[in-house]
Amino acid sequence: MTYKYDVVVAGGSISGLLCAREISSQGYSVLVLEKSHEIGTPQHCGGLVSRAALDYLGVIPSSQIAGNHIKTAKIVSPNGHSIQVGAGDGILEVDRRMLDKYVAEQAQNNGAHIWSGVSFKGTSDGTVKSSSGDIPCSIVIDARGAHTLSGPNLLASAQYEICADWIRQGEVTVILDNLKYPGFFAWVIPTRSGIGKVGVGGYRIDVTATMQSLLDDMGNYSIFRRIIAPIWVGGPLPDVVRDNTILVGDAAGQTKPTTGGGIYSSGAGGMLAGRAVVKYLETDDRNHLNYSHIWKKRFGGEFEAQHTVRKILARLDNVAIDSLLHNVQPHTLKQITDDGDFDFHVGAILALLGVRGVAHIAKDITANEMRRASAYIQRAIRR
Repeated sequence: MTYKYDVVVAGGSISGLLCAREISSQGYSVLVLEKSHEIGTPQHCGGLVSRAALDYLGVIPSSQIAGNHIKTAKIVSPNGHSIQVGAGDGILEVDRRMLDKYVAEQAQNNGAHIWSGVSFKGTSDGTVKSSSGDIPCSIVIDARGAHTLSGPNLLASAQYEICADWIRQGEVTVILDNLKYPGFFAWVIPTRSGIGKVGVGGYRIDVTATMQSLLDDMGNYSIFRRIIAPIWVGGPLPDVVRDNTILVGDAAGQTKPTTGGGIYSSGAGGMLAGRAVVKYLETDDRNHLNYSHIWKKRFGGEFEAQHTVRKILARLDNVAIDSLLHNVQPHTLKQITDDGDFDFHVGAILALLGVRGVAHIAKDITANEMRRASAYIQRAIRR
């Protein structure tokens, strides 16, 4: 390899590809390295995103990308009691394989090169080490995902593609149980009637055994695909610029503290980083590389509130969760349904439960945490 690229992107997921699209759109040379043999695989995330988020990311939601509209969410308590809320018209389930390929095509049309089946091995003296050889470049974008992170905020998770008659089109299911899924939850996200993504996550759990137990409780099923991958719920990293390497997406901690999802927030991180790199290449001013203040202006307040909500929910045992879901008021369900565009974060469950009810049970919640949670709830309801 003798050709020098302006930028090499390690990781061909949504954040890395959007970053490549932005940089290549201004005429700079970009190479994307994806270790998998296909862009868009494996599909780690649940794929729920709002239409407004896709608009912001510059994605036209065709039927191939987002043909499934989510209409309702069923929230199940540990003892099996469930409540149901409407989603309005703004939530879509997207095919991550097709979404990533769509953005890859945008980047390629701008002049970016994309290599699948090539692993990133590190950097040394302005050169990227890869499984296909050394690649000289000026800037490296690290978009390799949550597996590059470590610490207590990295949760274990598994997501299977399942065929089963208990998967209902348009209905997301969230299952709460702090014994089975400590600090997280289980989920069912339909792709279409009878086919969907079923997942489990939590602190220090055996995800294979936990998933098997969940599926055994659900009924008959067939497994089409198994994905095991970590989820980051610790919020954004404080340092996204490390010498000539820029972190984006999951690798930068830009996934939601409540769900670990990140099509919108991680994708935005890639876009903003790409625009920052363009400014650096134009001016040779390294101050432009730190895009985090722009990202935090858009997502920082929301992520801080979500982190607070996560801590509150983690303090509730199964008895408390059962009690709270049994006492949800009908007018609260109607309010969320009427407002529409319901955000399927687990944190939004607090909107259903009511802050005062949660505070009564989790008595160690501080006044500051209550204020942050209340602000988040109001955004969740009014979105």
